[in-house]
Amino acid sequence: MNISDLKKYDPAGMHHVYDKWPQIARESYESDFEESSYDGIDHIIFAGVGGSGAIGDLFSSILSKSKIHVSLVKGYLLPKTVDKNTLVITTSFSGYSQETITVLESAQNLECSLIAFSSGGKMEDICTRNKIDYKKIEMIHSPRTSFIKYVYSILKILNPILAITSNDIDESIDQLFNMRNMISSENLSKTNVSLDLAQWISGIPLIYYPHGLQSAAIRFKSSFQENTKSHIIIEDVIEASHNGIVAWENKSIIQPIMIRGQDDYIKTKERWDVLKKYFDENKIEFREIQSVKGHILTKLVSLIYMLDYTSIYKAVLNKTDPSPVKSIDYIKKNI
Repeated sequence: MNISDLKKYDPAGMHHVYDKWPQIARESYESDFEESSYDGIDHIIFAGVGGSGAIGDLFSSILSKSKIHVSLVKGYLLPKTVDKNTLVITTSFSGYSQETITVLESAQNLECSLIAFSSGGKMEDICTRNKIDYKKIEMIHSPRTSFIKYVYSILKILNPILAITSNDIDESIDQLFNMRNMISSENLSKTNVSLDLAQWISGIPLIYYPHGLQSAAIRFKSSFQENTKSHIIIEDVIEASHNGIVAWENKSIIQPIMIRGQDDYIKTKERWDVLKKYFDENKIEFREIQSVKGHILTKLVSLIYMLDYTSIYKAVLNKTDPSPVKSIDYIKKNI
């Protein structure tokens, strides 16, 4: 692959935006957004679908060891547990996601705290009319490429409740810059781990992940589907050991990829070793991806950055423009 291939098959320049992800993260966190503070919150609900829903997945992972209970809504209905100590966060890059707008309209009639994020659209109109706490965050290129801007803007705005230290946030951004040096379009060599993985994938990837890195796997699934227009499977490594592993008894075009964390639980590490032994004994080729060290935010955003770029490179290798999403447009026009 060379730069002319990227220009030809990614004419909208998605890869240019990804080259700037670390700088976008830095600028978003250092933006002039004012912080929003809420008292007595013990339950946060992240409502969003598609790329917006991936933001909820990420923060759910980050908050998993906190005392705050986190719920994810990727549809129309709020859980019955909403009360005065609940913060509902609705996110829609476009501001027109039907499902998330329904949640927003439901939440404003409940005794809970509420904040909304979008680039405008109907969501902005609803919030303006009803005096709902609202933050407008402009999109860059498309919803999925805007992911990093929304994540670090939300980290700034909701810092009082997310309670992630500035050192941890700085660490995550520094690691994004380090990752950029390896995977950006300025390094289309054998040392580019994202390009190498894209070149290895020839069938349907099956991503095994530990529970703590679930959000990175979910995000990769979404980005791979949208960018390459092809199928991908994700499975929790522990759960797969009780069912999915049996499928390997027959030959297939599935290709296993393990996403491993530096601090995986000791029993999960043992499971990885058993799974690798099984693949070796059955002559099943696989790949391993190891997270970087550091805060959970650092691990997740670095993995997402690397794997998102893999999906772009794979699209270009397939001579597919990663930007258009005709099938999603079809669904939106028919609901």
